[in-house]
Amino acid sequence: MPSPRWFAIGREPPPRRRNVLALLSFLLPLLLWSAVSYVPWIWHPLMRVNDAGTVEWFKPGLLVERAVFAEENAKAVTAGGRAATGERANPVFLPPPHAVGRALWTAFTTKPVLRDELWLHQSLLLSIRTIFLGFMLSSLFGVPLGILCGAYPPVARLFEPVIDFVRYMPAPAFGALAVAVLDIYAAPKIAIIVIGTFFQQVLVIANTVRRHDPALIEAAQTLGAGPRKLLLHVIIPSCLVDLYNDQRILLGWAWTYLIVAEVVGVSTGITFFIGQQAKYRNFDNVYAAIIIIGIIGLVTDQGLAFVGRRIFPWQPRAPSRLNAFLSLLGRKGGKTA
Repeated sequence: MPSPRWFAIGREPPPRRRNVLALLSFLLPLLLWSAVSYVPWIWHPLMRVNDAGTVEWFKPGLLVERAVFAEENAKAVTAGGRAATGERANPVFLPPPHAVGRALWTAFTTKPVLRDELWLHQSLLLSIRTIFLGFMLSSLFGVPLGILCGAYPPVARLFEPVIDFVRYMPAPAFGALAVAVLDIYAAPKIAIIVIGTFFQQVLVIANTVRRHDPALIEAAQTLGAGPRKLLLHVIIPSCLVDLYNDQRILLGWAWTYLIVAEVVGVSTGITFFIGQQAKYRNFDNVYAAIIIIGIIGLVTDQGLAFVGRRIFPWQPRAPSRLNAFLSLLGRKGGKTA
């Protein structure tokens, strides 16, 4: 039976074990990736040629299927030639962790192949700008409308049916229209982010606002509060923490639309970098760029969580995954020292 201190329902484990679980959250996928990459008998469906022997079309470093490798060797030996030698390997699209780790640095220091291509950091800045502008525009209209829909049922009856209808339309379907109206550069990309997040944002925020405590409304009405004061001084403050957390989640949705948005019109940003590196078969750079997106997202989310704890000091403090990871590393470093 597992220890209830680890797996009790609804009960947080002690801080040290909580930190261990946060570290394992990252280590387990890394261990699985390492096993697939470094242990030959787990997968490794190909053979990397070391010595071509007398097989004419083999070259050192060539990746071939194991069955083809064995067949060509059998033909060479039958013809009186010398068999090729090699080692088991994975396809080029699955680089090992150390290659991706090296690419995390070299991708920033390697000069672009073509003159008009951007460096990785320039591509990242373009992508972050697209996300920021798109999500800010979406929030500028989506947050107030969501609050009004959640607070006033007539407003919800007026807007939510059509919003619920449009939100099922895939944002990429508006790509051609966005290019026709907004040109081929940054504007249609921002528009896709807005379309992908606005309609979901209104409904999520409206649902959060509807969960306000009716007792607070009754108490404020008893004290003579009118509709405007009820909205500004009771409803919004009562759900402000939840609205802030909703925005953190919705920001993650904006990142999911980035890849689609950046291929609308002129391909730019991190999507263009990933596409170019895949075309050159530099899959270690592809994985590195994807990991960098995840790091940016995690750091942004944890930064917003930190700010939220300072803005709303009364809210229950959920454990920070990033803080847990860093504290565990620091504790282990202290023991080693």
